[in-house]
Amino acid sequence: MRHEKAGALIELARALAASAEGLTLDEMADVAGCGRRTAERMRDALWEVFPQMEAIADGPSKRFRIPGGLDSFVQAPTAEELLELDKAVTGLKGQGATARAQALEQLGRKIRSAMRSRELRRLAPDVDALIRAETLALQAGPRPVEDDRQIATLRHALMAMKRVRFKYRGGSRPGSVREVAPYGLMFGRANYLVAAEPPSAEPRNWRLDRIEDIEVLDEAAAPPDGFSLTEYANRSFGIYQDDIEDVVLRILPHGAEDALVWRFHPNQKVEPQPDGSVLVTFRASGMRELAWHLFTWQDKVEIVQPQILRERMMEELELALSQHRR
Repeated sequence: MRHEKAGALIELARALAASAEGLTLDEMADVAGCGRRTAERMRDALWEVFPQMEAIADGPSKRFRIPGGLDSFVQAPTAEELLELDKAVTGLKGQGATARAQALEQLGRKIRSAMRSRELRRLAPDVDALIRAETLALQAGPRPVEDDRQIATLRHALMAMKRVRFKYRGGSRPGSVREVAPYGLMFGRANYLVAAEPPSAEPRNWRLDRIEDIEVLDEAAAPPDGFSLTEYANRSFGIYQDDIEDVVLRILPHGAEDALVWRFHPNQKVEPQPDGSVLVTFRASGMRELAWHLFTWQDKVEIVQPQILRERMMEELELALSQHRR
């Protein structure tokens, strides 16, 4: 068997051992990046190596899983995997995300402590060499400070599906006490609680650094059926949520190469034009944040639509120009 086939089998075994409910044949095919017939052959091969693999009835189909986990030989991490974990910790610390950095540091220690000492000694020089050879270029921007206890409280409320009460130093009533139904947490240039303030079920963003004296209430609260935090976040270019606009940007020929590998938005369409320019289209809210970003494209971009985005861009340009002219 070629090395890549053995590697694909090991990856599929890890996926089957990592899934509590098991994987269908179609899901196994997605993990392995192959067709259903190939997934069936891989399943049969794994059954010979892992006779403890189970088949669980799930309606008209079956799910498969390997209970009890895999041994340390199959699960041993590579130097590259440990490096990426260390880089993720460094990146989170650089962003001020101390709570999440500590969680990943603890995960790293658990992984290393579970490794055989011989394997750990073998990998250590490679990891050290890669750490010296690679670094993260931290981007300029706000550095949100995370409160470990606050995040732990909010995660508890989300898992228990309970309301929370806190004093909020922002919004239309600074310093007032709010009671909200939490829907999720969004981490980025600033960190937010996504929650609705009853009786409204419409989600809003509440900045974590403006939340004080938070407590979990005994009242049940849950997002509406069908609510997706990912879809909610993708509605906006950045964080701010307002009216959704159909955005059309024309990246001029001298910026086309960058535009072809740039992600403006998760639902974007990028179409090269006969004149060498690139047309980028997507639907999003947050026109002010988009205007801020388009500053960085200088003379390489033309706003085709919407008109409100052109107006926002003009307002920001005139404001900056008036300040610097003084």
